[in-house]
Amino acid sequence: MTHVRRPGARLAGAVVGTLATALLAGAGLVAAAVPASAEPRVTVSGPDGAAHADLTYSTTLTLAGSGFQSIKGGFGGIYVLFGWVDDPQGGSWRPSQGGKTGTDLRYVPDSETKDNKGFEKFVSFPGSDTEYAANGGEIKADGTWKTTLVVPGPTFQTQDRDGTTVTVDCRKVTCGVITIGAHGVVNPSNETFTAVSFVDLQGARSATKKSASGSGAAQGSASGSAANGAGSSGAGSAGSGTAGSSGAGSAGTDTAADGAASTSAGTGTTAKNAEAPASATLGVDKTTAVAGHVLSFVAQGFTPGEQVVGSFDDGVLAVGPLTAGAQGDVAGVLQLPDDTRLGTHTLKLTGAKSGQAPEVALTVRRDPAEASAADAAARAAAAASAKDDGWSPAEIAVGVAALLLLAVILSSFVTARRRKRAARAQAPTEPGLPSEPGTPAAPETERTPGEPVEPSAPQAAPEPPDAAAAQAEALFPILAKPPTGPSTQPVPTGRHA
Repeated sequence: MTHVRRPGARLAGAVVGTLATALLAGAGLVAAAVPASAEPRVTVSGPDGAAHADLTYSTTLTLAGSGFQSIKGGFGGIYVLFGWVDDPQGGSWRPSQGGKTGTDLRYVPDSETKDNKGFEKFVSFPGSDTEYAANGGEIKADGTWKTTLVVPGPTFQTQDRDGTTVTVDCRKVTCGVITIGAHGVVNPSNETFTAVSFVDLQGARSATKKSASGSGAAQGSASGSAANGAGSSGAGSAGSGTAGSSGAGSAGTDTAADGAASTSAGTGTTAKNAEAPASATLGVDKTTAVAGHVLSFVAQGFTPGEQVVGSFDDGVLAVGPLTAGAQGDVAGVLQLPDDTRLGTHTLKLTGAKSGQAPEVALTVRRDPAEASAADAAARAAAAASAKDDGWSPAEIAVGVAALLLLAVILSSFVTARRRKRAARAQAPTEPGLPSEPGTPAAPETERTPGEPVEPSAPQAAPEPPDAAAAQAEALFPILAKPPTGPSTQPVPTGRHA
């Protein structure tokens, strides 16, 4: 049975294929747009432009790093060293993989000062607290850096972890440029090893110059002979001059000068190596020099592994013992009490083995937050003091209102007392007969002539004056006026009217 493909199905297949192709192409573009993570890398250039050092004399290498991690304001940076690692391919020498100095890696020793011999360089993070000690520049934001490194020769001496002096022969083992985290900070992102080969750079340079000298002499001789053949001694002289300028005498002179310079350089290196170790340095983080806070410091130039103690103001405070790191660096903190005197103080570190005793002057200041609170309290106290010097309008208004209210209360009290007294005065004279409002008084009984007169009932004793009312009347005389209006005295009736 023959299947006939319909045009609609063919069109749908073409559309699906086009969409799939477009999706794959887009995925490829997205994948291409995602940058690969850069690995740290160091480019080494010797005098011949390659990663070569001289077999006989010291060599200055030019280094350029890329892909390194740059931490703005981070502590430390990287150390750039020359030495040997036991596993350059596998990476087990790395400090982040447990590698130990003196066992898994060895390098040319040098002091950790800015003016050391050049065998060790410190490249700092931008804005680091220890940037002042950097002698190899800084790692830029894009992860690049440049510096130089001096290689003393194919052999060097160093110490193992047990203190034993070991000679490393780079003609028998692989040596190169090592980068690791500085100040004891382990940073796997900045750990690299770049191999360097040792060749006879001076011999190659001398051979090259001798070859140039011979070629120049031959050219000068040929030119002079040709000129003499032409009968012009001046031309021959010019030919000799051409030979000289082509490099005959000049090349030989340069070679001798190079040899002398190399010998001088070698002698200078030996003399410099024989000098006493450079003094240790000490720095503090000035932002932490605050009373009641923790002061942080870092030092360099101590003997690796030695004990270091610190003192603040000749023993007022102490810290340690601290152990110097593999590069002779020490980092620590010191708690400053809340009552630390503000102003200048001295911090000093002392190495037990090397005797190095760097010190630094620092200024202790008050906590900015506490200073702001104290200033606010002082301003509030000053405002309160100024307020106590007089009465404010609001206080005067409140006082007047209080006096008026007191006057109203006393007036009401006095009025009530006066009304009570008036009501008592209207009471009947007969005992036992209380007066009721609206009840008429009983008429007096007429007495028959000759009838004995009954004694009248004794009058009630007058009520003693109210002391409170009298005091109120004395304070406010207006309240003592008798009430106005119709009289409330009873009108006598009967025959005694």
